[in-house]
Amino acid sequence: MKKAIMGTKIGMTQIFDENGKIVPVTVVEAAPNVVVQVKTTEKEGYDAIQVGYGEIRENLVNKPRQGQFKKAGVGVKRLLKEFKLEGGNLEVGSEIKVDIFEAGEKVDVSGLSKGKGFAGVIKRWNFHRGPETHGSKFHRAVGSMGASSSPSRTFKNKKMPGRMGHVNTTVLNLEIVKVMPEKNVILIKGGIPGPNKSVVVIRNSVKA
Repeated sequence: MKKAIMGTKIGMTQIFDENGKIVPVTVVEAAPNVVVQVKTTEKEGYDAIQVGYGEIRENLVNKPRQGQFKKAGVGVKRLLKEFKLEGGNLEVGSEIKVDIFEAGEKVDVSGLSKGKGFAGVIKRWNFHRGPETHGSKFHRAVGSMGASSSPSRTFKNKKMPGRMGHVNTTVLNLEIVKVMPEKNVILIKGGIPGPNKSVVVIRNSVKA
Protein backbone atom coordinates (compact mmCIF):
# COMPACT_ATOMS: atom_id res chain seq x y z
CA MET A 1 0.00 0.00 0.00
CA LYS A 2 1.12 3.53 -0.68
CA LYS A 3 1.85 5.26 2.61
CA ALA A 4 0.34 8.65 3.43
CA ILE A 5 -0.57 10.64 6.51
CA MET A 6 -1.90 14.12 7.35
CA GLY A 7 -0.10 16.23 9.92
CA THR A 8 0.36 19.75 11.25
CA LYS A 9 3.47 21.78 10.47
CA ILE A 10 4.92 22.97 13.79
CA GLY A 11 7.95 24.86 12.51
CA MET A 12 11.66 24.49 11.74
CA THR A 13 14.61 23.68 13.96
CA GLN A 14 17.97 21.95 13.66
CA ILE A 15 19.47 18.73 14.97
CA PHE A 16 22.92 17.15 14.90
CA ASP A 17 23.59 13.94 12.99
CA GLU A 18 25.98 11.17 14.06
CA ASN A 19 28.90 13.09 12.53
CA GLY A 20 28.09 16.25 14.47
CA LYS A 21 26.81 18.05 11.36
CA ILE A 22 23.84 20.41 11.71
CA VAL A 23 20.76 19.28 9.81
CA PRO A 24 17.86 21.77 9.29
CA VAL A 25 14.54 19.98 9.81
CA THR A 26 10.83 20.75 9.73
CA VAL A 27 8.80 19.35 12.65
CA VAL A 28 5.46 17.80 11.66
CA GLU A 29 3.07 16.60 14.35
CA ALA A 30 0.83 13.87 12.92
CA ALA A 31 -1.75 12.63 15.40
CA PRO A 32 -3.27 9.27 14.37
CA ASN A 33 -5.37 9.52 11.20
CA VAL A 34 -8.61 7.52 11.49
CA VAL A 35 -10.05 5.53 8.57
CA VAL A 36 -13.65 6.72 8.10
CA GLN A 37 -14.54 4.87 4.89
CA VAL A 38 -13.07 2.18 2.66
CA LYS A 39 -13.93 2.54 -1.03
CA THR A 40 -13.75 -0.49 -3.31
CA THR A 41 -13.74 -1.15 -7.05
CA GLU A 42 -16.98 -3.12 -6.76
CA LYS A 43 -18.94 -0.30 -5.15
CA GLU A 44 -17.28 3.04 -5.99
CA GLY A 45 -15.23 1.97 -9.02
CA TYR A 46 -11.80 2.47 -7.44
CA ASP A 47 -9.82 1.48 -4.34
CA ALA A 48 -9.17 4.16 -1.74
CA ILE A 49 -9.58 5.01 1.93
CA GLN A 50 -11.13 8.15 3.38
CA VAL A 51 -9.19 9.41 6.37
CA GLY A 52 -10.18 11.88 9.09
CA TYR A 53 -7.75 14.17 10.91
CA GLY A 54 -7.90 16.95 13.49
CA GLU A 55 -10.14 17.65 16.46
CA ILE A 56 -13.33 19.72 16.20
CA ARG A 57 -16.45 20.21 18.30
CA GLU A 58 -19.40 18.16 17.11
CA ASN A 59 -21.75 21.15 16.91
CA LEU A 60 -19.43 22.70 14.28
CA VAL A 61 -19.99 19.75 11.91
CA ASN A 62 -23.08 19.64 9.70
CA LYS A 63 -25.63 16.84 10.04
CA PRO A 64 -24.68 14.83 6.91
CA ARG A 65 -21.03 14.79 7.95
CA GLN A 66 -22.00 13.85 11.53
CA GLY A 67 -23.97 10.92 10.11
CA GLN A 68 -20.94 9.81 8.15
CA PHE A 69 -18.76 9.70 11.27
CA LYS A 70 -21.54 8.03 13.28
CA LYS A 71 -21.91 5.32 10.64
CA ALA A 72 -18.15 4.67 10.81
CA GLY A 73 -18.27 4.59 14.61
CA VAL A 74 -15.54 7.20 15.04
CA GLY A 75 -15.45 10.67 16.57
CA VAL A 76 -15.94 13.74 14.37
CA LYS A 77 -12.83 15.06 12.61
CA ARG A 78 -11.98 18.46 11.18
CA LEU A 79 -10.65 17.24 7.82
CA LEU A 80 -11.41 14.36 5.46
CA LYS A 81 -9.08 13.25 2.68
CA GLU A 82 -8.82 10.28 0.34
CA PHE A 83 -5.69 8.23 -0.22
CA LYS A 84 -5.38 5.71 -3.04
CA LEU A 85 -4.74 2.12 -2.00
CA GLU A 86 -2.59 -0.57 -3.53
CA GLY A 87 -3.57 -3.84 -1.90
CA GLY A 88 -4.06 -2.32 1.55
CA ASN A 89 -6.13 -4.06 4.21
CA LEU A 90 -7.09 -1.14 6.45
CA GLU A 91 -10.57 -1.28 7.98
CA VAL A 92 -12.97 1.42 9.13
CA GLY A 93 -11.91 2.70 12.54
CA SER A 94 -8.26 1.70 12.21
CA GLU A 95 -5.55 4.31 12.73
CA ILE A 96 -2.62 5.43 10.59
CA LYS A 97 0.29 6.56 12.75
CA VAL A 98 3.70 8.09 12.12
CA ASP A 99 5.44 4.74 12.56
CA ILE A 100 4.40 3.76 9.01
CA PHE A 101 7.43 5.85 7.99
CA GLU A 102 11.03 5.39 9.08
CA ALA A 103 14.22 7.44 9.04
CA GLY A 104 15.92 7.62 5.66
CA GLU A 105 12.74 7.29 3.58
CA LYS A 106 12.06 9.74 0.75
CA VAL A 107 8.68 11.51 0.82
CA ASP A 108 6.67 14.17 -1.01
CA VAL A 109 5.03 16.83 1.15
CA SER A 110 1.98 18.77 -0.06
CA GLY A 111 0.40 21.84 1.50
CA LEU A 112 -1.07 25.29 0.91
CA SER A 113 1.77 27.75 0.36
CA LYS A 114 2.03 31.00 2.29
CA GLY A 115 -0.13 33.80 0.89
CA LYS A 116 1.81 36.92 -0.10
CA GLY A 117 -1.12 39.13 -1.02
CA PHE A 118 -1.28 41.24 -4.20
CA ALA A 119 2.19 41.47 -5.73
CA GLY A 120 3.74 43.20 -8.72
CA VAL A 121 5.60 41.47 -11.53
CA ILE A 122 9.05 41.97 -9.99
CA LYS A 123 8.15 40.12 -6.80
CA ARG A 124 5.75 37.66 -8.39
CA TRP A 125 7.60 36.73 -11.60
CA ASN A 126 11.16 38.01 -11.00
CA PHE A 127 10.91 40.63 -13.79
CA HIS A 128 13.83 43.03 -14.18
CA ARG A 129 13.18 46.63 -13.15
CA GLY A 130 13.49 49.57 -15.53
CA PRO A 131 16.26 52.22 -15.43
CA GLU A 132 16.21 54.41 -12.33
CA THR A 133 17.75 57.51 -13.96
CA HIS A 134 17.33 59.98 -16.84
CA GLY A 135 13.64 60.53 -16.18
CA SER A 136 12.51 57.23 -17.65
CA LYS A 137 9.56 56.99 -15.21
CA PHE A 138 9.63 53.25 -15.85
CA HIS A 139 10.79 51.45 -12.71
CA ARG A 140 8.61 48.54 -11.57
CA ALA A 141 5.86 48.51 -14.20
CA VAL A 142 4.68 45.51 -16.21
CA GLY A 143 6.05 46.65 -19.58
CA SER A 144 4.76 45.65 -22.99
CA MET A 145 1.48 43.71 -23.13
CA GLY A 146 1.98 42.55 -26.73
CA ALA A 147 0.59 43.74 -30.06
CA SER A 148 -2.01 46.54 -30.10
CA SER A 149 -4.22 46.37 -33.20
CA SER A 150 -3.67 42.69 -33.91
CA PRO A 151 -4.95 40.71 -32.03
CA SER A 152 -6.19 43.65 -29.88
CA ARG A 153 -6.08 41.65 -26.69
CA THR A 154 -3.72 40.35 -24.04
CA PHE A 155 -2.90 36.68 -24.45
CA LYS A 156 -4.01 34.21 -21.81
CA ASN A 157 -1.41 33.31 -19.12
CA LYS A 158 0.43 36.61 -19.61
CA LYS A 159 2.58 37.18 -16.51
CA MET A 160 1.03 40.16 -14.73
CA PRO A 161 0.51 41.52 -11.21
CA GLY A 162 -1.89 39.50 -9.08
CA ARG A 163 -2.37 37.51 -5.91
CA MET A 164 0.77 35.62 -5.02
CA GLY A 165 0.95 32.39 -3.05
CA HIS A 166 -1.84 30.51 -1.24
CA VAL A 167 -1.84 27.68 -3.79
CA ASN A 168 -1.48 23.92 -3.42
CA THR A 169 2.24 23.12 -3.55
CA THR A 170 4.23 19.89 -3.37
CA VAL A 171 7.92 19.59 -2.51
CA LEU A 172 9.37 16.35 -3.88
CA ASN A 173 11.95 13.89 -2.65
CA LEU A 174 12.50 15.11 0.91
CA GLU A 175 14.23 12.87 3.44
CA ILE A 176 12.79 11.79 6.78
CA VAL A 177 15.50 12.36 9.38
CA LYS A 178 13.74 10.97 12.46
CA VAL A 179 10.40 9.50 13.51
CA MET A 180 9.21 9.80 17.13
CA PRO A 181 6.09 7.60 17.56
CA GLU A 182 5.76 8.41 21.26
CA LYS A 183 5.22 12.09 20.38
CA ASN A 184 3.49 11.57 16.98
CA VAL A 185 6.27 13.64 15.39
CA ILE A 186 8.18 13.35 12.10
CA LEU A 187 11.33 15.36 11.38
CA ILE A 188 11.79 16.11 7.67
CA LYS A 189 15.02 17.51 6.24
CA GLY A 190 14.59 20.97 4.71
CA GLY A 191 11.52 23.18 4.30
CA ILE A 192 7.97 22.21 3.40
CA PRO A 193 5.05 24.31 2.07
CA GLY A 194 2.78 26.45 4.21
CA PRO A 195 2.88 28.53 7.39
CA ASN A 196 3.20 27.06 10.86
CA LYS A 197 0.05 25.30 12.15
CA SER A 198 -1.07 24.50 8.60
CA VAL A 199 -2.03 20.96 7.57
CA VAL A 200 0.27 19.06 5.22
CA VAL A 201 0.12 15.63 3.58
CA ILE A 202 3.15 13.33 3.63
CA ARG A 203 3.28 10.61 0.95
CA ASN A 204 5.77 8.16 -0.53
CA SER A 205 8.07 9.89 -3.00
CA VAL A 206 7.08 9.31 -6.62
CA LYS A 207 10.66 9.80 -7.83
CA ALA A 208 12.70 7.95 -5.21
